Amino acid sequence: MSEIKRLVLDVLKPHHPSIIDLANRLSVVEGVSGVNCTLDEVDQETESIKITIEGVAINYEDVEEVIIDSGAVIHSVDSVSAGKKLVEEVETPQDR
Repeated sequence: MSEIKRLVLDVLKPHHPSIIDLANRLSVVEGVSGVNCTLDEVDQETESIKITIEGVAINYEDVEEVIIDSGAVIHSVDSVSAGKKLVEEVETPQDR
């Protein structure tokens, strides 16, 4: 069973479906408890969005399938949190 608790994805999608529709589609994937889609950049035919997904046991393949079925593509997996609990990043002096 998957122990993924959070995924942060950089996604390129067509203008349709909207980020509202995509967020709703992702929110019903088994193991997902919340989705945040943020518009990053818009051009003539596509939109770059950041998708943050949280849940108890997120299945990456199921998430990827919904995104692909929506006509979008995952550019990168920017962050993954896995295990029994979420671990937040800590800022260090080198991050400043």
